[in-house]
Amino acid sequence: MSVFHIRRLFCCFGFLFSLMPTHALAADKVAGQVTVQWLGHAAFKLTSVTGKVILIDPFITKNPKLSAEQKDLIKLGKVDLILVTHAHGDHVGDGPALAKQHNAPLYGPAGLGNTLVALGELPAELAPRFNKGGVITPLGEGIKITMTRAEHSSEYLWTNPKTSQAEVHVGGEPAGFIIEFENGFKVYHMGDTGLFGDMSLISRYYQPDLVMIPIGGHFVMNPKDAAFATTHYLKPKYAIPMHYGTNPNLKGTPEEYIGELGKSTTKVLNMKFWEVVKF
Repeated sequence: MSVFHIRRLFCCFGFLFSLMPTHALAADKVAGQVTVQWLGHAAFKLTSVTGKVILIDPFITKNPKLSAEQKDLIKLGKVDLILVTHAHGDHVGDGPALAKQHNAPLYGPAGLGNTLVALGELPAELAPRFNKGGVITPLGEGIKITMTRAEHSSEYLWTNPKTSQAEVHVGGEPAGFIIEFENGFKVYHMGDTGLFGDMSLISRYYQPDLVMIPIGGHFVMNPKDAAFATTHYLKPKYAIPMHYGTNPNLKGTPEEYIGELGKSTTKVLNMKFWEVVKF
């Protein structure tokens, strides 16, 4: 065979290789779907391709918008891991109780974990330390979790059982989470946050497919802020609006968010309580 024919053969193979779908090139990815269930407010249940269950900000039993049936923690089924974005009660929620019930580690800002252990809310083995920029794989190498920045506060309000007095404790710094699943699908739960320019950096570097974005206003971004972040900084394929309507201060609505977005390449999923979508 001539050198000319060999070169043509290699060029042909190279062209065919370039046409292969990207998921076929990544031998470490697992085919299948990620299931996302909205539990109200900023709470989500994520089920991975291989059946691992992650809860984020499980504010459930005290959420005034949920029915009695939806507040039944037994109906959540098994839980493998809990992520808490910051120390406020509407995000820590039922996290410590669920962690002990399922022997599932609760990951949150490092200061929050220390406080929960010091106050006797969690044993040390269920409150491992974690911090911004860190990448953990507690469910195996196929699922990577990164803690990111959020623009908010994170004090922990606790009622002392001995004095019945309210106390304020260290809660670490507020955060968001990037979760990459076995099939390569990436979720960005933003936590409670206002606008900040590094949202653009987070988007460019981690390239999330789905963003869970607060829109209620007052404590977090309002619909206009969230739309600006979506269009100019994040540019995800999908967005789920969250953290709205739970109390009178959170007046922003998904409809306002969608209206502020206008024409957009981002598909907004206006979910109902306990609704499930798959990716």
